[in-house]
Amino acid sequence: MAIFTFDASHSLGKVRAVDTRRVNVQVNTDEDLRKARVGQLVALALPGAVEEWLIGIIDKVIKTPVMDEEVITEDGGPDNAAPMPRESVLNTVQLTLVGTVGLTTEDKPRFSRSLVQVPEIDGACHILRDAQLQTFMSLLSTEGKTDHSLEIGCYTIDENAKAYLDGNKLFQRHASLLGSTGSGKSWTVASVLEQAAKLPSANLIVFDLHGEYRNLTYARYLRIPGPEELGKTDSSLLFLPYWLLNAEELQAMFIDRSEFSAHNQVMAFQDTVVAEKKKTLEDLKKDDVLNAFTLDSPIPFSIQNVISRLRELNEQMVPGAKPNTEKKGAFNGEFDRLIPRLMTKVTDKRYGFLFQAPESEHQYDAMAGMVKRLMDYSTEKAQIKVIDFSEVPADILPVIVGLVARIIYQVQFWTDRAKRRPMALVCDEAHLYLPKKDGKNPVEQRAIENFEKIAKEGRKYGVALLIVSQRPSDVSSTILSQCNNVVALRLTNGDDQATVKRLMPESLEGLMDTLPILDIGEALVVGDAVLLPSRIRITPPSEKPLSATIDFWDEWTKKPDSPDFAKAVENMRRQNRA
Repeated sequence: MAIFTFDASHSLGKVRAVDTRRVNVQVNTDEDLRKARVGQLVALALPGAVEEWLIGIIDKVIKTPVMDEEVITEDGGPDNAAPMPRESVLNTVQLTLVGTVGLTTEDKPRFSRSLVQVPEIDGACHILRDAQLQTFMSLLSTEGKTDHSLEIGCYTIDENAKAYLDGNKLFQRHASLLGSTGSGKSWTVASVLEQAAKLPSANLIVFDLHGEYRNLTYARYLRIPGPEELGKTDSSLLFLPYWLLNAEELQAMFIDRSEFSAHNQVMAFQDTVVAEKKKTLEDLKKDDVLNAFTLDSPIPFSIQNVISRLRELNEQMVPGAKPNTEKKGAFNGEFDRLIPRLMTKVTDKRYGFLFQAPESEHQYDAMAGMVKRLMDYSTEKAQIKVIDFSEVPADILPVIVGLVARIIYQVQFWTDRAKRRPMALVCDEAHLYLPKKDGKNPVEQRAIENFEKIAKEGRKYGVALLIVSQRPSDVSSTILSQCNNVVALRLTNGDDQATVKRLMPESLEGLMDTLPILDIGEALVVGDAVLLPSRIRITPPSEKPLSATIDFWDEWTKKPDSPDFAKAVENMRRQNRA
């Protein structure tokens, strides 16, 4: 069975240099050179093999002038010979090998990413086009469409060929979706979510920073409550009581380590919190937990009792050296700044989802109920959960997003292995809470460390990351380096392009040079999940997220309609758009 049938019209030239995955092809004529296009696919016959072909992607098409010397005489005699220059050209195509096409034992064509051999010098190189290209792209689509495939769009070089990602490999080793504003990131995320929602036990949690995905009818919508929603009973509200925070997160929120008394503040604060947690466990007679609990254990406790105890220590007087005299205690005056800082945070309604949660959220069993809402996939619309963080103050956004991720990961870690189900965290606008750690404050560092642990170890426990960002150069390099699948949409910033190129194999640098010229909704897909590193046009989802770019000029051409600015000011004051 012949996989490809080439004639003279497909001929490009002969191999003149081979270097591992890079090949130089010498093209004989200008006419043949015009067949070559950057990004086009070619086939090279393997030496000594029948119906086995190497597949390559053209990186460069080069036409180089070469100056030769030619002897020209006036009368044909040797005495008057004078060397004169003559110009000729050297036509070269540079390409990168990406895989092998061959026949299986059942004589069926098969594409493999592996390269067992390299082409021999003077081996023939053929352009894949027309029927031959359709044959190859059909092979890719057929092999890509499996029981665990995810249809993402169509190949740019052949829009009749559907492009599939391997759903297992996409999430097994993490993935990143990177692109400038307006390049189609939200559409791509929604397209993946839409297909995952059709699976009976899919489990994806979207960290939504701007409320873009709140209108997806197939998803369960949860939101961190804003100031105007405190005290309301709504099944979509997700309170995160302060006792869920671990010791480092609490310290990052309350303690200024630049203060001279910071070490005393940390010690007293930790001791008081431990005492309050122990009291809760003793009252509930949870002896088994009491024997193993630590400062980081998520046990409900009263923050007001902690503040009261710190106030006592701050004002404490102890017996002096002389009878009937008193002197300041060891911590007297040490918490003059800490206590007001605590009171400010606890009473600030912007942090109400932490400190002003309903009493039911402070019960011992409340955490199990919250985790069920986050991680359950068995009920209606539970396969996709969207958590809206748009009401969370920017100064604690990293620690709150990190808190949710840490809880999910830890519960997954402690779930019985036989009943553990894989899940994925979709981190939208990741640059806002997963920045590079250098010079960052403790709040941001805590969040980054939570995600770095998931990036390094999550695969073992069935927790995957899909990092979505418009500024990959600002995202933690540790986290991005763990993403073995990259979907790169249009990127115009030089630093962002350089970051994406560093994530790619060197052999695909030519493909990466197209990042700034990609169309909206067009992506370069590279990694374990795709059979062939390719330009793919993403299929728009049926339900589009609320991220459409405003058409400024069109809006400005409409008749003026002045907004109610007084109402907007009042909304800002009471933190409510209603």
